[in-house]
Amino acid sequence: MDPIQFIQNLSSSDLPEDIKAVFRRSMPDTLGVAAVASLTEITAITRKIADQFWRADPSMGEARMLYDGRRVSPAGAAFTGAFMIDSIDAHDGNSGVKGHAGSAVVPGVLAFADMKMSLGQPVTGDDLLVALAIGYEVAYRSGHTQHGTVADYHTSGAWTAVGLAAAGSRLLGLDAEQTRHAIGIAEYHGPRSQMMRCIEYPTMLRDGVGWGAPSGVMAVLMAQAGFTGAPAITVEGKEAEPWWHDLGSRWEIAETHYKAYPVCRWAHPAINAVHSLMSENDLQSEQIEGVRIETFKYAVELGGYTPTSLDEMTYAIVFPVAVMIARGKIGIEELQPDIITDPEILRLSVATELVEDPAITQMSIRKRWARVILRLKNGRILTSEVMSSKGDPEDPLSDGDLAEKYHSFADPVLGVERAVKVKNMAENFADLSEKEISIFFNLILES
Repeated sequence: MDPIQFIQNLSSSDLPEDIKAVFRRSMPDTLGVAAVASLTEITAITRKIADQFWRADPSMGEARMLYDGRRVSPAGAAFTGAFMIDSIDAHDGNSGVKGHAGSAVVPGVLAFADMKMSLGQPVTGDDLLVALAIGYEVAYRSGHTQHGTVADYHTSGAWTAVGLAAAGSRLLGLDAEQTRHAIGIAEYHGPRSQMMRCIEYPTMLRDGVGWGAPSGVMAVLMAQAGFTGAPAITVEGKEAEPWWHDLGSRWEIAETHYKAYPVCRWAHPAINAVHSLMSENDLQSEQIEGVRIETFKYAVELGGYTPTSLDEMTYAIVFPVAVMIARGKIGIEELQPDIITDPEILRLSVATELVEDPAITQMSIRKRWARVILRLKNGRILTSEVMSSKGDPEDPLSDGDLAEKYHSFADPVLGVERAVKVKNMAENFADLSEKEISIFFNLILES
């Protein structure tokens, strides 16, 4: 199917049930991450910036910042929302495209919808479902095309801008030619930031979606005003065709994964492997003398023996593995600042050897893999199986797993009563009426 026709004509009746089911999981999962992420320093900074420099003329439409309530421009709301969600590395993603659509597309779609509602224009749950499906699918296919046609490995911000522009074009009712220009503008202005730079030097920059989201929003508004920018070469043309020829008949959305731990997914196979060894052998951290992690090339570049910030800790592999050994879990309590000075975790971290296994690198195409070897103080050597990340479609997190994750993130921030209401409405958002969407938005966009 032609991508522009897909964006213009998709209806919820075209979506297979398994794709609808993805969004019944992704919406509450993303909003749970956003709840705890509302407390991060990244969120505080970007909210202040949006409030000071990205306000809007009410007559043109405003959007509220997630879990904040202040009204800014839709670009400002998308900017803050994307940085917020990305500040806790626990949101959904797609292993094949090596990135995340939801961290930009969800806050961007919410911003567009809230803007429409501020102007008195109706928005239903069905509208949101269609926009999200367009945004995710176009983002992931644009990402695959970009990875397949350029040498550098760019962040998700580069291609989520394109997906969000597609979603916004549909929500705002742009015509076919305006839509072509919107996705072209978004592709051109989307941040082609180097992922491996942020892996090597972890900072608040993260996965680029903080600028990908407002780039997508502004692209739609610019195209609507007559600005030109077509074509998007990661969407149209002969070079892109291998990644788009089955659009509408096969869904990249079906490859959506969910995270069990709020750290870089490249670390998850090793975390799973060490958790398996510790639990199967009934071990305590004090029994461990040394650790060896054998994994794929990019994961080795994560490193992270002695992080000096939570940004460094969550973009690491060695330290999170040490956390799992010492604490038996990696949850919100393990994202507190004092974690990076914990003496037992540091002892284990500096006693870890991190190496690439070429065979594992070769295996790690659409899935990531790792093996962990523990050396005990009594001389025993324990070796795990080669393990992958839990949460992929082939090894999914259960509904109970996701519910536990959601409540561990949202309840302390929102309170149990509000968190339950958000979860219930988020799981059923596609069926909400215009009036019910207004109630839902008040729950997730007010402080």
